[in-house]
Amino acid sequence: MDTLIGKPAPTFSAPDSNGETYNFAAGSYDAPTVLFFFPKAGSWGCTKEVCQLQTLSEKENFKRANTRIIGVSADSVEKQKAFVEKMKLTYPILSDESGDARKAYGIKKHFFGSATRTTFVIDKTGTVRAVLDATLNYNAHAKFANKEVDKLEAEEKKDVAPATKDESAGEAPPAPDAAAATEADPAATVA
Repeated sequence: MDTLIGKPAPTFSAPDSNGETYNFAAGSYDAPTVLFFFPKAGSWGCTKEVCQLQTLSEKENFKRANTRIIGVSADSVEKQKAFVEKMKLTYPILSDESGDARKAYGIKKHFFGSATRTTFVIDKTGTVRAVLDATLNYNAHAKFANKEVDKLEAEEKKDVAPATKDESAGEAPPAPDAAAATEADPAATVA
């Protein structure tokens, strides 16, 4: 799983809770993605986790970044549908009965026999930026996702911050008075 950090997020297809095929290709979305794998729809810890992520999806930083959240487990489409409806989830929950998505992301089974609880944060280019594998700590995943999306947003702001200097010349642009004076009289010099 950690071996995916810095690499393109694997693509996969899986049915959503309505039975429609969901084609996951992170880089095509042009916004951050929180992709989380959880052990079992309807279990106590998984219910807490998906509800925490639902709350997170409504936070200003997630809305501002247009972050999408996608959950995946091995449960059937019917079980996912009942889970989504009961919890009133607004993000996709996918059925990975085939195990293809879990295999693509290197999700292992833990000692109880179900898939480990793992969250991937993927940037807008489709690159895996961070991974959390914490099966027993369902509370950690929403906190982790929030922190990592904040980091991505800070990086984005840093990358688009306006320059305060003329970086091509390596020095600050002339003051407005100096520019006006040299335009009015090209022979004039400003000290």
